[in-house]
Order: sequence, then structure tokens, then C-alpha cells
Amino acid sequence: MNLSPEISAAALDTRRFWTPYGSQQPERPKPNDHGDHQRYIAPIVGDEIPSGYLVVEGTTISAIGSGPAPVIAGAETIDASGCLVTPRPGQHPPPPVPVASQGLAKDNTLFEWLVALYKPWSKMDAEVVGGAAAAGLGWLAKSGCTTSTDHHYIFPKGRGDLFAAEIDAAQRIGVRFQPCRGSMDRGVSDGGLPPDEVVESLDDILTATAEAIDTYHDASFGSMLRIAVAPCSPFSISKELLVESAGLARAKGVRLHTHLAETLDEEEHCLAQMNCTPVEYMEQVGWLGDDVWFAHAVHLHDSDIAKMAATGTGTAHCPSSNARLGAGIARISDLLAAGAPVGLGVDGSASAEMVPLAGEVRQAMYMQRAKYGPTALTARQALEIGTLGGATVLGRQSEIGSLEVGKLADIAIWRTDGFYSAVDDPVVAFAYGQTPPLARLMVGGRTIVENDILVSAPQDEIGRAGADAHRRLMKLAEDVL
Repeated sequence: MNLSPEISAAALDTRRFWTPYGSQQPERPKPNDHGDHQRYIAPIVGDEIPSGYLVVEGTTISAIGSGPAPVIAGAETIDASGCLVTPRPGQHPPPPVPVASQGLAKDNTLFEWLVALYKPWSKMDAEVVGGAAAAGLGWLAKSGCTTSTDHHYIFPKGRGDLFAAEIDAAQRIGVRFQPCRGSMDRGVSDGGLPPDEVVESLDDILTATAEAIDTYHDASFGSMLRIAVAPCSPFSISKELLVESAGLARAKGVRLHTHLAETLDEEEHCLAQMNCTPVEYMEQVGWLGDDVWFAHAVHLHDSDIAKMAATGTGTAHCPSSNARLGAGIARISDLLAAGAPVGLGVDGSASAEMVPLAGEVRQAMYMQRAKYGPTALTARQALEIGTLGGATVLGRQSEIGSLEVGKLADIAIWRTDGFYSAVDDPVVAFAYGQTPPLARLMVGGRTIVENDILVSAPQDEIGRAGADAHRRLMKLAEDVL
């Protein structure tokens, strides 16, 4: 339809203003006579609106303001009474495919976990990937995700087109997708961590990556599909692959991504083999810049943070995964203070089983406070890294991540009435406790979740696809488990 939903509003008796990253604390909002928050809009950029409206026309936001919504003939009106309205750009870097390997290597460090899972992953086929990706992306949508990345880096030969399978799954769910064509070219025999049978040759990697970009990448405004170049991690890739991948990505105008500084084991590996820290190594091979983002970045030195901030290099913070694997607590507060871009993610479902994206707002905030004190990360800072921060990490801050006229209508509506309305501040109600129910999630104005139910695809069928993918992978891999 040409004119998509407007979110109408009634009056509330206070107004609030806030600035990015909590540099100014806003006046506390007041509930109505019933204790419920009205239609409260947290646009991330500019004033918060205690009682307001959004108008969506086509795929973009055409108006936002306080007070009652304008009357528009033929428009669908969504009643957001008792709700908090936020942007929801997405999460990074989820491999949705590990849905098929959830619950394995339950009490292991990262290196132990990887060694345990490389072999079953080497047996996956396109059917496993398609089912697992659909379930993973469907689950993310139900937790407020509108844009997802995936770092898929194992491509066993003769098992179908795994990259196409996950792209098909994203299109089925209806989320924006930025899959990373991952790669590994350094197996055990070359001093790397993965077994030799799961790595590819440099030439094969560069050819396949270029083909993926040429086939799928859409750089246009509002694109539903973009590709990134993503060698896996310093302990599984050669220096030549890093250098060549950077050249390829920049020649084709796409972004670069890798895992970095996730554990102390990785730092020890880099010091022993490269005689430098992981971030210093990335600097040597041309991998610092505003077209680069790293997953995790848990173990950073002060000099690393300064370099990442100066170059605009982004971080995908995955607090639950880091906790699950005992990797540590990333210095997110320090990165933000330095001005480095930070986004929020859940990592793969095999290292963060059934973790909801919205719940990572709370997890990120609480883990920073547990280590650095109660002012280390505010609710609004945590919400911002899960919205505009994530969009910035993906280079899409001009399109998504905040509720502004001209931006894409990627909108989440959360129910903060009922039990949640005992907290006067709806942003605090959203961030501090269990994530409120998701009344509606829109991607470019299209509703894909309504009343906590996936409506863009059959929810029960999508859930079963994940279980079927798990069982199929376990069957395919029974000789190596």
C-alpha cells in the first residue's frame, strides 16, 4: 500500500529531552492516571516524545511529532497506547546457522568450543543452512531485529549453495540482511586452529567472494541485501588473505568484517606468531577504518581503543556470548567514551542459545555496570548501541537506527503498560527488566511481527525448520561426533 501505518498518540503531561550517550539526564516522564505510559517515542536522535505520532508513507517515515496524529484519508491507524516506540536496526554478527548446533560444547572456552564444532559444521549442507537460518532469523525478528548480519565461513564442497540458502531464508522472513562471505585458509598444518578439511584456498576464497558480491550486493537506499567480506579470525587466516580481502572489498565498495580480540588465547596466539596484539596486526594489514567492524573486541589495550576511535573502526558487542564462553567483558564504556562506533549483537545461537536481541540491551548495560560501576552504561546508551550504533557499524546510519523523517520505517512497538507501567520512565522499563512484549515490528513499513507472533512466515513451521536442521546436521555428522 502507498500509505502505511500511522502511530497516533494522546497527550501526556511532561516532555523530555536527551542527548546521545547520556551526557544529559532527562526529566523523568510521568504516567497517566492509570499508571500507563502513553504512546512514547524514543527516536534516539533529538527529543524524546512522551505523546506523539509517526506517519509512514511507502517504506519511509514521512512525519514525526508530538500530540495527536494528523488525519490521513485511507491510512491504517495503529493504536500504540501504553507502548514505547523505538527504531530497531539490527544485530551483529549472528551466524544464524549455528541454530543447528545449539547445546553442544556447553562448558568450553572459545578455542575448545571451535575445535568441537568445526567437524560437525564441515558436514552441513544447503538444507541444514536454509532451515537453521530461517529459524535463527525468525527468532531474531521476534526479539525486535530488523537488520541482521551473518558471518558464515565454512563452505564444504559438494553440499549445495550455502550462501544462497541463507539469503533465501532472510527473504522468507522479511528482514534486511547483510551476510558476510566468510573464509578460512590456514588450517592446523599451517599453524592455524581449524582442521585442514574445513579451509579453502586463497584463490577459491577470492573468486567465490567476488561472485557473491557481484550476484547479490545491492547498495541502493533501502536495500534488503548487502554483502560484506569477512575472513574469519587471526588464528584461522593468512596475512595474504587479509590483505587481498581488504583490496577486494574496497575495490567493490563493500564493508570488511572479522572476529577479533575475543579471548586472551587469541592475543597470546598473535603475540607468539605475529609478534603484536590483534589490533596492531589489523593495523599492519590495512584493516582499520570506517568500513571495518570487528566482532567482540573484548580484550583491548588503551592504544587499541584510541586507534579504533581515530579510524572509525566499529565493534559488534555480544555480551551474552562472551559470558557463555567465559571470554570476558568488553570495554564498551571506554570505546563509547573515545567515540568509537559500537553496535549490539547476540553472536551465533550455538554460543548464545536462544538469546533475544532486545535482551542484549539489558545484558550489555548490566555487564558494564558489574565491572565498572553503576554509571558505566545508562539505559539510553544501551538502547542507542542497539539501534543507531548498530546502524553505524554497518554503514547504514543515514537509513536506519533512528526515527527521523526520510529514514526507513524500521520500527518496533513495545508494550510498556500493565506491569511495566509501575516504572515511570518507559525506556528504563524496557531496558532494566525482562524485555516487554513486542506489539509490532515493521521493516520498511511492512509488519513482520505482531503481538509477539511472526506473521511474515508461518511461525510454527519456521521453528520446526530449526529443529529439523539440527537433527539433519547431527545425522550428517554422526561419524565425526
